[in-house]
Amino acid sequence: MPALVLLGAQWGDEGKGKATDLLGGSVDYVVRYQGGNNAGHTVVVGDQKYALHLLPSGILSPGCIPVIGNGVVVDPSVLLSELSGLNERGVDTSKLLISGNAHVITPYNVTVDKVTERFLGKRKIGTTGRGIGPTYADKINRVGIRVQDLYDESILTQKVEAALDVKNQILTKLYNRRAIAVDQVVEELLGYADKLQPYVADTVLVLNQALEDDKVVLFEGGQGTLLDIDHGTYPFVTSSNPTAGGACTGAGVGPTKISRVIGILKAYTTRVGAGPFPTELFDADGEALRRIGGERGVTTGRDRRCGWFDAVIARYATRVNGLTDFFLTKLDVLTGWEEIPVCVAYEIDGKRVEELPYSQTDFHHAKPVYETLPGWSEDITKAKSFSDLPKNAQAYVKALEEMSGAPISAIGVGPGRTETIEINSFL
Repeated sequence: MPALVLLGAQWGDEGKGKATDLLGGSVDYVVRYQGGNNAGHTVVVGDQKYALHLLPSGILSPGCIPVIGNGVVVDPSVLLSELSGLNERGVDTSKLLISGNAHVITPYNVTVDKVTERFLGKRKIGTTGRGIGPTYADKINRVGIRVQDLYDESILTQKVEAALDVKNQILTKLYNRRAIAVDQVVEELLGYADKLQPYVADTVLVLNQALEDDKVVLFEGGQGTLLDIDHGTYPFVTSSNPTAGGACTGAGVGPTKISRVIGILKAYTTRVGAGPFPTELFDADGEALRRIGGERGVTTGRDRRCGWFDAVIARYATRVNGLTDFFLTKLDVLTGWEEIPVCVAYEIDGKRVEELPYSQTDFHHAKPVYETLPGWSEDITKAKSFSDLPKNAQAYVKALEEMSGAPISAIGVGPGRTETIEINSFL
């Protein structure tokens, strides 16, 4: 019953797409279990680069069945556009399965997201403006639209009416916006039904039967641990659970079926959007990491904030996810630095703290405590084994492994599919 969870161990953008794609040829199903098109994965296959937003990375692996689980929120127009783009490039998307229980991002969810962020001004969260948060809010408030609702016009109309009863009051009286017509929303959503129908399935049943048949299932998280709604740097977080527990609720499988949990770590640290970031750099080193690492959001197009590796949040990710392995990405980006600082603890109110503080106030005031490791200048992109790496690069990896609390089983030494060193097999 080999079920694996693969997730981000920082603030997202760690290179999960590359890791999922690496495993894609060895697994039978790849499942997105949370988030929406606010996530972005870049996968390089040969000389082709693919930017995926909503689709599981496994869609690029022949023989692998990609699944969008019940915990995902789906913008039908974005999904169909992404499918069309891949089809035009010769990618077979016919095996995709979408949970009928996944919630739909409606036009009014997008509108509410954008106007709310503008209204917040300096207090804004830094959302992508794609309606993700309002859709999850509707889900919790029990006024959400699910994929299966697109196939019952009466139910769909009733649910849209219920949702817009309150939202139109807010839009017109608080934000001075025009009310949204129920009929217009219903018509647009019904227009997606026939196009989506070939993909809609009872994915909970499919995945549990697959595990019973000893198929290999990989659960792929979007965003990262520090963006988790419960365990992240709240309120500067996403609206779902990218942590390992989210795979169980977001895909409908029990925790006893998970055999391995793999955390993706970038060899330095980045984040997009607002919120605390202790190791953030505002100097030439930060700009160099951004430039060399190509640190621009796949979905947002925003420059990522860059900083040195933070072992405190890596240890935290190990703990809250029960990580069994790490996949360290973008080690090649650090080539050329004579010395590389690593954050091993924080200083808060004059005291050394080695674990992530639970207090939001303390975390906002945390100052990084660095240890400096020797760098390397040799090109590592052609390395095929750990022993091929320069001694200082090996020492850097071993130091991060010891500080983070779980073995590093694979290392990314370049953006390409083959530019990976596998130390221990994930399967």
